[in-house]
Amino acid sequence: MSANRLSAQQLDLFRPIAGDIAPRDAQDLMSWPFFSLAKSKRVAPILFRMGDVSIHVEATPEHGMATIWDADILIWAASQIVEANDAGLPTSRLIAATPYDILTFTRRGTGKASYERLRAGLDRLQSTTIATSIRQNTQRRRHRFSWINEWRERLDGQGRALGIEMIVPDWFYAGVLDHALVLTIDRAYFSLTGGLERWLYRICRKHGGRQENGWSFDVAHLHLKSGVLSPLKRFSFDLRDIVRRQPLPGYRLTLTFELGRHRLNFAPLPIDPLDAAMRRMGYPPVDKLP
Repeated sequence: MSANRLSAQQLDLFRPIAGDIAPRDAQDLMSWPFFSLAKSKRVAPILFRMGDVSIHVEATPEHGMATIWDADILIWAASQIVEANDAGLPTSRLIAATPYDILTFTRRGTGKASYERLRAGLDRLQSTTIATSIRQNTQRRRHRFSWINEWRERLDGQGRALGIEMIVPDWFYAGVLDHALVLTIDRAYFSLTGGLERWLYRICRKHGGRQENGWSFDVAHLHLKSGVLSPLKRFSFDLRDIVRRQPLPGYRLTLTFELGRHRLNFAPLPIDPLDAAMRRMGYPPVDKLP
């Protein structure tokens, strides 16, 4: 946790909105390789360049790189900021929360082990540094930041956590306040257990949306864009397993072989009104009820 208290003193404290709110994700985070997709510690950096986009993600040996599961905390923060902004309420980069708020929103357990995992995730988000050209005026200019500038926990007299305060970076905050850069995601996303399938859902939601004909990607292009350390052969194997299982909420995946290259195709599933209502209320889809 940072000892830099001056920045917090200059910001008004934003308190979360009570009640059930829709999960929102920042499109920039959905499109590019910002997070480790592995559950094991990753220290090797992500070095990515494609056209005008450059991304450099660095981790510390102590904590490792922020993972796509840690990004759930940023989805929670984005959702709170968007909801308050839509309601005409003031927002801030300094956000108050309770572990219970974040854990229940992201469908985690609320016991001691879950809180410890949340705390470790906050440490990874703060210690991971990013340098990117995305949303910069020129390709030569890069914005450098950590996913969380600083965070601290408030404890009671017995050492039990009362709450958390965190400061999100200006790059993230500005993107969340731009409605064109935010998308609502399915709550079932939080139930996806694999890093690659979570990343694929975000890619599908960002590029496919609700387009009737869906979207497609060259598999080698996806491999490059994922930032994973595994070779293309292993990536393709894992992709075929995901296509076999079809775990992504709202999308149907298929693999094809065209012009000598493998492509992943994804198209939105028809929306059942009852299923949509069940999802909005936080219940499992109708085809998965016991």
